[in-house]
Amino acid sequence: MASHLMRALTGAVLIAATMSAAAQKPAADAGYPSRPVRLIVPFAPGGGTDIIARLVAQDVGQAWGQTIVADNRGGSGGVVGTEMAARANPDGYTLVLVSLGFSYAPALYRKLPYDSEKDFSPITRVATQPFVYVVVPSLGVTSMKDLIALAKAKPGEIRYGSGGSGGSSHLGTELLRVMTATDFTHVPYKGTGPALTAMLGGEIHFQLIGISSVVPHLKSGRMRALAVSGAKRSAAAPELPTVAESGVAGYAFDVWYGLLAPAGTPRAIVVKVSADVNKSLKSPALAQRFAAVGLEPAGTTPEEFAGIIRSEIAKWKKVVESAKIRVE
Repeated sequence: MASHLMRALTGAVLIAATMSAAAQKPAADAGYPSRPVRLIVPFAPGGGTDIIARLVAQDVGQAWGQTIVADNRGGSGGVVGTEMAARANPDGYTLVLVSLGFSYAPALYRKLPYDSEKDFSPITRVATQPFVYVVVPSLGVTSMKDLIALAKAKPGEIRYGSGGSGGSSHLGTELLRVMTATDFTHVPYKGTGPALTAMLGGEIHFQLIGISSVVPHLKSGRMRALAVSGAKRSAAAPELPTVAESGVAGYAFDVWYGLLAPAGTPRAIVVKVSADVNKSLKSPALAQRFAAVGLEPAGTTPEEFAGIIRSEIAKWKKVVESAKIRVE
């Protein structure tokens, strides 16, 4: 009698456990997404992150048959919107598109309101943007080797500009300065536009900038491109060598954009979103739209993107500490 009772109780427990597990199955198993998805863009409308978010949202949203709503939440260099994503319900219905700045923010800011690794589930790296080193022709240099040699011969006299302290152009050039032990002088401006104007006016000698921003000036001869900053040559300018090919072994500055979910988002959802976004990135139509704004598709698995983030955080910590850069 006792054994029958025990078997009955065990069976009841197993049934209850099965029913509980079924009730808690991730949304992906129940047809995710079954309603609109919010995609936080931690920057103001019109920038690179916003453009990518809207292109991907349109393409993937059509495939899902659901609306992906781009929600711009700018502030503090992307920190405000990124924190909102970290605190969101991890049910797959809130995602965030971050950029390279996500990986160097832990080194730049004394205290972030989130942990860049523990508070997020990486989904995929979405795109990269080719950056290029350009100089004013009057400087008389035609290669990165020439530029570095001139700067070493004239310590502190060669000035480079950026769109602001702590921005991508600043950090990328500081990486070059640290790796070459060269004494460049940084001149920050309030945005990429003013920095370009300053360069055209002769206030600065060179800068690192998105290639799409300087194509007209390269064609007119008012600027000269020396090298692309990424680990490989850019499809947008295949004739240009990389900085590494130009003599700075190991240099790689890839400006990237990637998709994250709040930590705790069901694994099934993370895998599905990654697969669907990567499928979209292989679409010739989306690739064409990316190319029109100077972007290159760059899909990865969640694990690959997590590895990239870890590596980038470690790299930029060393650069920021060496350059003594701090943003309050």
